[in-house]
Amino acid sequence: MTVDHCFESFASQFPFPIKKAIRVPSSIEITSLTKADAPTVAEFVYLLIDEFAPGAGPDRRAMTAIAQEVLPLESVSGFLAKIDSTPVGVMLINECAAIYAGGKFGEISELYVRPEYRSKGVAAPLLDAAGRHAEDSGWKRLEVGAPNQPAWERTLKFYLREGFEEVGPRLRKLISQEG
Repeated sequence: MTVDHCFESFASQFPFPIKKAIRVPSSIEITSLTKADAPTVAEFVYLLIDEFAPGAGPDRRAMTAIAQEVLPLESVSGFLAKIDSTPVGVMLINECAAIYAGGKFGEISELYVRPEYRSKGVAAPLLDAAGRHAEDSGWKRLEVGAPNQPAWERTLKFYLREGFEEVGPRLRKLISQEG
């Protein structure tokens, strides 16, 4: 009897639908981003922005153009998580420098994992790759901005479990590009 047959037999006993959980293989492939990954990166960042503020992000075509412009920059690095050659997560890191940080450091600007793969061990290998990249680059630290709390409490708890510490809120000011 196959595993799928056992599951179907088990699930048929209930008066409501039971979904089979996605099993994440022990092998998650992490690759460095290239300009060729721009469409995938743009789609994932679009979905990330849409989760935080539905409908507020630029259109997908504009995001792809931005990704094609940003990915080749020397100060930008990133990683793609794949399972069975299918992209399931992405992380972008920017090199920054500050006196308070002791010199150069990395800032995680985007981290997205497809919802069906969350809490399944995909983001941690992306952070591991970022940590190795930070060491190789001679950075003193990695920083990340956590989304608004308490709505995104799971995200904050994830970063804390991964060794990050809370240091306060992040603020922004948009700069007008009008002539």
